[in-house]
Amino acid sequence: MNKESKKETFAADTSGRSAADWIRALLALLFGLAVAHLGVTLFLLSDLGTDTFTVFIQGLSRTVHLSVGTVHAIVLCILMVVMLMTTKGYVKPGTVVCAFLGGPIIDLFTWMLGAWINADAGMPIRIGSMLVGCVVLALGMSIVINSNAGTGPNDLIAIILSDKIPAVEFRWVRVGCDLFFVLLGCFLGGTVGAGTIVAVFLTGPLVQFWLPKTKRFMPK
Repeated sequence: MNKESKKETFAADTSGRSAADWIRALLALLFGLAVAHLGVTLFLLSDLGTDTFTVFIQGLSRTVHLSVGTVHAIVLCILMVVMLMTTKGYVKPGTVVCAFLGGPIIDLFTWMLGAWINADAGMPIRIGSMLVGCVVLALGMSIVINSNAGTGPNDLIAIILSDKIPAVEFRWVRVGCDLFFVLLGCFLGGTVGAGTIVAVFLTGPLVQFWLPKTKRFMPK
């Protein structure tokens, strides 16, 4: 395999990290998490559709008759356990942070921005919020991934599959995962909007665009 065709993998051994290294990595992760969920908030406030994973969670919650929040927590916990049992080098302390801090961060940004961006705002504002949200979400995700401190369980699915399928770029693996969640969620009764379709085809390519750019600023 020539040098140009090699694909960088995401799994990494962090067993040799010192406490100071972990603090720096987790701080980078927290910053990326805040940026990513600012993007999620902008996307959700546009009221043009939910993100791809939420479509699946929403549909599943309607099927099992539990709240979206409850189903979300259960699914993330199941994913973490399965990944811990079947993979190595992916689930890290930051994975737990991502799983349980995302909701409160979205609530905070919703409180800050909800008065200006909502379903009653003009369509140009809503479309702009949705598109900017996708870009900001991808930027934050790239920072979280490059922190090497852990990634949200649902995002780890595309990351693990990307490593297991070296012939396919991460962007297309992510598009495939997002499309799978949307189709399954729609089948289960989840709601799909125009923004959801945009997110399917925009998130993966944008994350791959940002990855090499944000990696330069990560602590070594």
